[in-house]
Amino acid sequence: MSHDHFRFWPHHKFPEDPGEDPIVFAFKGRDLLVAEDGTLPDIGKIDEAGYEAVRRQYLGSLDGRHCYSAELPDDATPMGGLRFSNLHMLYGSLDEATHAVAGRAVQIVEWDRTHQYCGACAEPTVVSEMDRSRACPSCQIPMYPRLSPAMIVAVERDDEILLGRSPHFPEGIMSVLAGFVEPGESAEDAVKREVFEETKILVKNVQYFSSQAWPFPNSLMLGFRAEYDAGEIEVDGEEVVEAEWFKAKEMPNFFPGRVSISQWLIHDFLERNGVTPPK
Repeated sequence: MSHDHFRFWPHHKFPEDPGEDPIVFAFKGRDLLVAEDGTLPDIGKIDEAGYEAVRRQYLGSLDGRHCYSAELPDDATPMGGLRFSNLHMLYGSLDEATHAVAGRAVQIVEWDRTHQYCGACAEPTVVSEMDRSRACPSCQIPMYPRLSPAMIVAVERDDEILLGRSPHFPEGIMSVLAGFVEPGESAEDAVKREVFEETKILVKNVQYFSSQAWPFPNSLMLGFRAEYDAGEIEVDGEEVVEAEWFKAKEMPNFFPGRVSISQWLIHDFLERNGVTPPK
């Protein structure tokens, strides 16, 4: 298949020619360097402001332009009309593909920063020429960017959906249930376990819905729909502090927008039950 079929084409090797207009995702910690309007500054603007990278990584190409990530020093400050922003705040100013590459970039920057030395023998690691990994010359242990699979599920009972509130949600906001997949566990089994652990509800007919890379911090969200099987709601009080069944026309407040898979699942439920989701 032609590379032209994809807006973004990932790669790990630095190109011989960086191109005339490369895209740079520069981070201080997990905050991205952006212009005042939340868009990405060009490389000339970054250089004019005097920023120098601690480390750089090649990401691939977006719309034919080479993309790089850069780790800035911890004491970097806003300069030259540029500022730092959490990726959560940039959904409106970066298009979907650019935001997705930024999410990839922050994870690669963090992986590179935290894997400079072997965890077994403390030997300095080296970058692999074969793939996106670092390795210990002594132990030969490969170290890949961390990826944490997580499930998120819309549990439905006839024309109702099960929504819960995490203690870190804003007051009054409800959402679908989610949790991390454990070692040796299928995503479908994780759905059943997490729903039961958090609400004591048993589910059946777990069906895949969609997925989303979610770099907060390094998750791959696997979305599902599931049917109620048995049980009465009894929240665990830790992961979920409140949970209820809601009809499509009697929904509580939930996170606005259409940028996350939790919103996609809720909007899908609403549309199938004759309700137009909010924009």
